[in-house]
Amino acid sequence: MKNLILILMIVILATSLPARDLAGASSIYKGTASWYSEADPGILETTANMERFDDSMLTCAMWDLPFNTVLKVTNLENRKCVFVRVNDRGPARRLVQQGRIIDLTKAAFLRLSDLENGLIRVSVEII
Repeated sequence: MKNLILILMIVILATSLPARDLAGASSIYKGTASWYSEADPGILETTANMERFDDSMLTCAMWDLPFNTVLKVTNLENRKCVFVRVNDRGPARRLVQQGRIIDLTKAAFLRLSDLENGLIRVSVEII
C-alpha cells in the first residue's frame, strides 16, 4: 500500500510540472556543427530513418534525439538560425567525443555560414 501511495505521489508531481522543467538544461546543447552532402564519401542513399537522403532539405543528424524532433540551430558567432528536423544519426561517435554535436545538411549549414568554414559553434534548442 505504501508503494502504491508513493508511486501515485510521484506521478502526480511529475504530471504537474511543465515538460520544459522535466527536460531541464538538456533541451539546449552547445557544441560544434558540421555539414554533410550527397557528394561525401560513404553517404548512403537513405538516412537512418529510411528517408531518401537529400542535402537540399533542412534536416540533420543527431544521436540522442528521436527522429522528427524539430531543432532550432543558432550560429553563436553571427546569431543566424535555422530550423531543422532530425532524420539521421551522427556525427561519427569519435567526433562527438571531440565536441561535435550535430551534422547539418548542406542547405541547413548554408543558412548559418559559408561552407568553407566547415565547422561552426552552435547552440541547438529542442522546439
